[in-house]
Amino acid sequence: MPLLSLKTNIAIDNKQSLALLLSGKVTELLQKPEHYVMVNVEDQHTLVFSGNEDGAIYIELKSINLPESETAQLSSALCDFVSENLSVTQDRIYIEFSNAERHMWGWNGATF
Repeated sequence: MPLLSLKTNIAIDNKQSLALLLSGKVTELLQKPEHYVMVNVEDQHTLVFSGNEDGAIYIELKSINLPESETAQLSSALCDFVSENLSVTQDRIYIEFSNAERHMWGWNGATF
């Protein structure tokens, strides 16, 4: 049920490895079973931030029962992790959090 989508304007050498690392990080942070976690990594997007094309990242984290009271901690942990792994400064990372209603999230031919 958690979905983390990452888009960046930089080239990523091994997107699959990064996706696997992010899957583990989302599992750890949200304490959800990893077999429900999906990660999408897209690099070399046209992305301008603060009026320039320097490295920037946009992340969407969507999950059922996403704890609104913990978004600041989630932002800190994800920014640290992504900044370290992709060498993009944290002030060039945006994260959008989204709490999905169970009946609005489909999986396996049904909804949660």
